[in-house]
Amino acid sequence: MQERTERSARGPESQFEQGHQIPIQHHKKPGLQAELEDPKPQSTQLPTEDNGYQTYKAAGKLTGKKAIITGGDSGIGRAIAILYAMEGASCLITYLPEEEEDAKETKRRVEELGQSCYTLATDLRGKENCRKAVETALERLGGIDILVNNAGTQNMVEDIKSLEEDQWEETFDTNIHSVFYMSKYTMPHLKNGSTIINCASVNCYIGRPDLIDYTATKGAMVAFTRALSNQQVGNGIRVNCVCPGPVWTPLISATMTTEAMENFSGTPMGRPGQPSEVATCFVFLASQDSSFISGQSLHPNGGVVVNG
Repeated sequence: MQERTERSARGPESQFEQGHQIPIQHHKKPGLQAELEDPKPQSTQLPTEDNGYQTYKAAGKLTGKKAIITGGDSGIGRAIAILYAMEGASCLITYLPEEEEDAKETKRRVEELGQSCYTLATDLRGKENCRKAVETALERLGGIDILVNNAGTQNMVEDIKSLEEDQWEETFDTNIHSVFYMSKYTMPHLKNGSTIINCASVNCYIGRPDLIDYTATKGAMVAFTRALSNQQVGNGIRVNCVCPGPVWTPLISATMTTEAMENFSGTPMGRPGQPSEVATCFVFLASQDSSFISGQSLHPNGGVVVNG
């Protein structure tokens, strides 16, 4: 439930125009996209050259593919599910039970596109829940071609002395341990041409000080991606990573301070990103367009140079 809204979005009207700022608002974790004030995150719109927007143009790049998308109820996960559906893929999405409303909307939008979207409310901090997610996907989809490890959490803490041990462990359980378990349990069912795509963050390259536990897990994810790729690429299974910069999702309103949100547009492009602009990277890495890419990280971050 929304706690308060401080003010509407400021800056240029288009979410893709330099100077746009997100609406500053605060919600309870884990955050629901349905409760966000307008303008809501974009799932299918991409910028045009004149700072307007147009709907993503599909080309059948994932026809017949079957994907697991963790955290697929909202934000980046929702955009991935919808763009995958536009490209011809069906999916199973996982999410927390309290995110049911958002998950139903993702399912509705995927099914409107003529693809199947199965839903599973579960907490992936438990390895048996990860195993259940894979088993459910096999039962419902009949196979797995793509694993998207997108589920994640964060909490802002200014100083390590104030960072509770329980928070540190919870962040690692959610952000990296679940990635290991989901990858481990999915791997026996993958085949030549299958892909695993992990969602990390720009923060592990810039070392964000007020998200030290989150930043550490995302650095671990990049390293895990590289190692697993080296292990599996000879089997025809590609493993890659996407490292978004500031992107407008429900997690922002549920976890960031007012000051952090005020500075959220501080990228070289002068605006935050939209989930749609990150989801295109997941389409690329899942498709044969990226056939010669494995063990790599893509950086949809608004122009931040990370040399990573």
